[in-house]
Parts: sequence; C-alpha cells; structure tokens
Amino acid sequence: MRLVVGFPPGGPNDILARMISRELSRRLGQPIVVENLPGDSGNVATVQVARAPADGYTLLLVGPANAINPSLSPNPNFDFMHSIALVAGISREALVMLVHPAVPASTVPEFIAYAKARPGKLRMASTGRGSSPHLSGQLFMAMTGIDMAAIHYSGGGPALKEIISGQAQVMFEPMSAAIEPVRSGKLRPLAVTTAERSEALPNVPAMAESVAGYAVSAVTGIGVPKNTPARIVDTLNRAVNATLADPEVKSRLAEMGGAALSGSSAAFESIMASEIENWAKVVKVSGAKAD
Repeated sequence: MRLVVGFPPGGPNDILARMISRELSRRLGQPIVVENLPGDSGNVATVQVARAPADGYTLLLVGPANAINPSLSPNPNFDFMHSIALVAGISREALVMLVHPAVPASTVPEFIAYAKARPGKLRMASTGRGSSPHLSGQLFMAMTGIDMAAIHYSGGGPALKEIISGQAQVMFEPMSAAIEPVRSGKLRPLAVTTAERSEALPNVPAMAESVAGYAVSAVTGIGVPKNTPARIVDTLNRAVNATLADPEVKSRLAEMGGAALSGSSAAFESIMASEIENWAKVVKVSGAKAD
C-alpha cells in the first residue's frame, strides 16, 4: 500500500501521514509506504490517486489544499469531491503565527505596528501559493491592513527551514509542524488561528483576541479513488478510527495540537464540504489569487 502526500517531507501533511501510516499498517497487516509527490498545491498527488486502481492500495493524505483549490484554482476538468472518496478524518488543528526571534514583537498588536512601519519589507514564508499558510497570512493582511511579501516554498519543511535561518520573518504553519520549533525556542509564537486557544500551547493567544472574527483551521484525513468499493472504504474507515482511538496516537495528536476527527466516511465528506465553503470565504475576503 502507499499513502500519497502532495507536499515534501517535513511539513504538517507529511508528519501526520507518517504517524498515521505506522499504526494503520499494523492494523491492516500491510506495509504502507509514504510517497511524497509535491506540485501544484497538492493537485499532482490528488490527480494521481484519483486515477489509480480503485482497490484500496493507493491512499491520499487529504489536507487543507484540497478544500482550498476548488475556489482558488477551479479546474473544469477535475472536481475533488467527485474524484476522491473520503474515507475518514484524521485531525483538525490550528495554524500558528510564528516569527523569527529577531523580530521585535511578542504580541500580535506589536507585530501589526512593526509591519505597518515597514510596508512590503517583511517576508512571509508560505508553503506554496494557495496553501492554508499562504491564505491564513493573506487573510491576516487583509483584516489588519498590513502589507508583507509572500515568499513561496515547495512545502512546510523548506519554508520552516527558511524562517528558522532568518530568510523570512513570519509564517503561518499548522500546529503539527510548528510545535517543535516553538518548544525548542527556534521560533516565537504570537497566536493560534482557531477561535479559541489550543491546549498544546495554552499561553499563546487566539488570533481573534487581537483580530476580531479571525478563525481558520487545518483539516486532514484519508481519501481513495472515487469508485473504490464500499466494503474497502468501510474496512479502511474502521482501521483509521481504531488508530485514532489508540491512546498513544491520541496522546501524540494532542501533543501536536490536533483534535482527532474520528467518525464515518459520510461524516468526513460533510466536514470537507464545509471546509470547501469556509476556505472559499477566506479566499474572497483575503483577495488571494491563483496567479
């Protein structure tokens, strides 16, 4: 079996894929290889999985990009919800607004003042045009009236490396990838993007405490080609839910700031439909463009 990830190693999608694949492999009695196929905001991986044999042996790590692309980069020849069968959710997590330690701001209001005094000068690391970190940053700029230069990288791993080295000053990154550089002191967290604070970083404010109405999150899960037989989808769904119920996995998810999204395949399909609507609103408010 293979679990296809549309981004390079080291980012949030890859981290979750590798964590979930180990337990999933044990429960299914099949080795699972995580295959990174970055490109076109996750579309390269998604299209390849959609075209794979519908036998349950090719899985897709579904992520925020799959909910964003329909409104940011609509493709008349490809419809995510009609091309991928949604098997089960994995987690919902906040993104974290991160700054390099050299940035003289410890709060969101301080950062806004600092950025407004330097229009267009600060560099915002992005995991790719149209990704959840990119749109979260664009929404932040739209709602605060600041201007930053978005610098796009091929994924979360490369983008984090650049901000840690000081090549960028700020980044919005899902908690699963942001938590290590925050805890090690390599980057400073200013806010989480969910409406409420995260238990994983309880002392970090929610963005809405400074920017009223701001709220976004990152949802991940598992998908397969659309015409995969229902019995295979059900088998995979039970295995994913059993994995999420494992105390060690639950603990690891909590440490990374994620909330498990256990439930039926229909429930995950409903969640993704809602995510597509929510990110469409973010695209509209932020004014983000595909090109």
